[in-house]
Amino acid sequence: MSVPRITPRGRASHAPTAALDLLFTYGTLMRGFTLHALISDRAEWEGEGSVTGRLIDMGRYPGAIPDDRGTIHGEVYRLRSAEHWTALDSAEGPQYHRSRVAVRVTDGRPIEAYMYWYRGPLDRGLPIPGGDYRAHAPARSIHRHATL
Repeated sequence: MSVPRITPRGRASHAPTAALDLLFTYGTLMRGFTLHALISDRAEWEGEGSVTGRLIDMGRYPGAIPDDRGTIHGEVYRLRSAEHWTALDSAEGPQYHRSRVAVRVTDGRPIEAYMYWYRGPLDRGLPIPGGDYRAHAPARSIHRHATL
């Protein structure tokens, strides 16, 4: 598969087309994490998949950055309405940019979906080995501090 296509900085995210209502998520939007509530009633789970890139630990959440030598593991969802993109864009914030990406799903079908790429400063991010946020055990992240 090719390197993810990312819209250059300064340009607006692509408006979703009727045919492209898929979201690839790799972090806190996945099942079992805090932001999943944003899509749980608004999207259908399509399955697991992976994209080319690298994950970094940003503390309470991960960030995905382009890297043709890495793989990011995650989940694919089909949004029920194009209006949900507005809520997701807002929740992700200005340091994340939504663009189209080629996804390899577990049944072998190649699909295209939107995903959020991190575009903020990288000075505090640490690599997530294997590109799998679930396996990373975020609770053990050096960014987290035990409470007394």
